[in-house]
Amino acid sequence: MVIIAFAPNSKKILPNIFCKKFKHCAVLVPVARGFNMYQFTTHKNVSEIFIRTRDIKILSAYGWRFIYIPRNINPHFNPHAAWTCVGMSKKAIGMHAPLIQTPYALYKKLCD
Repeated sequence: MVIIAFAPNSKKILPNIFCKKFKHCAVLVPVARGFNMYQFTTHKNVSEIFIRTRDIKILSAYGWRFIYIPRNINPHFNPHAAWTCVGMSKKAIGMHAPLIQTPYALYKKLCD
């Protein structure tokens, strides 16, 4: 199982200008007693944060949305090779969609 998290806010300038509803996305991978959240900051710089189910509930209270994907993480997933948070999320689930470039477009595609 892989979880893609979508955030409604960002501290960066370009996502606040170009992205509509969601400004950022992150990948959550289940591990023992929680999840590893891969949060994209810049190219070749990804923060790995350990969170629990309680933290997911807190993030959802702040407007984050979570989509559960029932397949395993791509075995060739390298979070440090991505250029954007959307690219990292697409590589994690093995999606090949070059026209999807914003978190909101990825959210709409996964919800369909």
